[in-house]
Amino acid sequence: MNKQQRGFTLIEIMVVVVILGILASVVMPQIMDKPDTARLTKVKQDIRAIESALDLYKLDKFNYPSTEEGIEILSPKYLGRRPQDPWGNNYLYLNPGEHSDSSAFDLFSYGADGKPDGEGMNADIGNWALEEKEEE
Repeated sequence: MNKQQRGFTLIEIMVVVVILGILASVVMPQIMDKPDTARLTKVKQDIRAIESALDLYKLDKFNYPSTEEGIEILSPKYLGRRPQDPWGNNYLYLNPGEHSDSSAFDLFSYGADGKPDGEGMNADIGNWALEEKEEE
């Protein structure tokens, strides 16, 4: 009784490994970029929500809060709890604003590094740039 052994040859296994390597090199960068995209989306949504709360505050008080009062004054009546950016930092607020021509205030996050300026995920993200980035 001679049973013929069946299995994969070394060449077949190597072809499969190469194919998996190619797929991983194509798919992994796309998967790894998604958390960064989600963080940027959250920042934009948070800024819009805080802007809406600031507008409600202005309707009640006839002006926006000062820089000293900050957006803390919005909690809990207008905003609920104070949101933090996806990196765990508080959003920053300046009134009068330094960047925005269309708004009286600047509302922003310093990005992933929590420091002014930067590039990529470390870039400042503020209400003055939201419209520009959406048009691109």
